[in-house]
Amino acid sequence: MSGNTGAAKRHKKAVDGLLLLNKPSGMTSNRALQIVKRLLNAKKAGHTGSLDPSATGMLPLCFGEATKVCAYLLDADKTYRVTAKLGTATDTGDGDGQVTETAAIPEMSADDWDVILQGFVGASMQVPPMYSALKIDGKRLYELARKGETVEREARPINVHEISLLELAGSRLVFRVSCSKGTYVRTLVEDMARRAGTVAHTARLHRESVGHFSGEDMLDMGIIEKLAEGSPSGLQARLQPADAALQAFPSVSIAEDAGHRFSAGQAVDVGSAQETGLVRVYVSGDRFLGVGELAGDGRLAPRRVFQTQAKNPVDI
Repeated sequence: MSGNTGAAKRHKKAVDGLLLLNKPSGMTSNRALQIVKRLLNAKKAGHTGSLDPSATGMLPLCFGEATKVCAYLLDADKTYRVTAKLGTATDTGDGDGQVTETAAIPEMSADDWDVILQGFVGASMQVPPMYSALKIDGKRLYELARKGETVEREARPINVHEISLLELAGSRLVFRVSCSKGTYVRTLVEDMARRAGTVAHTARLHRESVGHFSGEDMLDMGIIEKLAEGSPSGLQARLQPADAALQAFPSVSIAEDAGHRFSAGQAVDVGSAQETGLVRVYVSGDRFLGVGELAGDGRLAPRRVFQTQAKNPVDI
């Protein structure tokens, strides 16, 4: 039995690509990743942009060579649908925490609330919550918070691109927010309530998009499990290529000989450059090689080289 298991492990083949999971509530991001990794029989996997266990929505899962795009997705803008419960604050800022304060909810119209919300659009500084995964002196803040400790946190720059009020009913306030990386929605909700003269916590949080990936690209866990029944091939067919996460970068196509040098870590000359900065690099027009940085003098330097194949190998 153990010999067969070892043979199965030796015959696992690399899986490359991205899968956009609609993470269910009550599951950690890492647990969700491990489930899908097992279903794909994948050797290497990672996720980007963790969601709290109670939160739902888009969690990009990266496999094989596609794990190299994780850093780029972390930097991407994100959109959330947020349900805030007015009048009640919790120690964690969400519905999983203990109630720490209650306050009357001011009688305000939807237009009044919209004025409050629009006041948070733009660049600002935000103090991260104690219940977060940030580290101070080697310890995660939530570990200190669970011990009842509070430490000073430096405010960090964030940018809220857009906020739309969707619903106002009693203590329920629902809005959609598009924001930069590093934005804590729980803190945003608390700050909005404070400005309105009350308190609040985030009752529900659903991430609708990461970068250019939209909700229609997501797969529910139940669908993923169904696709994987019998063979990983059905699920592998739904993986997106690594460069799908990099569509915000311009693309550059280089010749085959230059492609060999680029993949070996050497800078290549592409002639007079129309763009500068990070670009997607292809050889022969369609085979993705990696991320390069284009200088104004036409030199293209490799920044992240990918060894992807046209199709994923499939276990039979």
